[in-house]
Amino acid sequence: MNTIDLFKALSNETRLNILQWLKEPHKHFDKPSAHLSKNMSEKGGVCVGDIQEKAKLSQSTISQYLSMMQKANLLESERHGKWTYYRRNEETISTLAEYIGKDL
Repeated sequence: MNTIDLFKALSNETRLNILQWLKEPHKHFDKPSAHLSKNMSEKGGVCVGDIQEKAKLSQSTISQYLSMMQKANLLESERHGKWTYYRRNEETISTLAEYIGKDL
């Protein structure tokens, strides 16, 4: 776990919001088209366009944020056709929570 990359990724309100939204995607993304069908992937995910729409930021800014969060291993992505869907990497988030609770 690269803690510097993790904390950098978490040092922005919008990126924190994205993690919170992806924790409960059905609550925060109410359009049925926003979600990757569970039939297509057991893990699910939310389309990048819907994340951008909710964040009200440019596509390039959201792409940069998602890339940074993926590099920090906070997010996983899955491509289906021309769409990319994002979901939280619960293993990394759990490891980070444990690290904060024990080592900080």
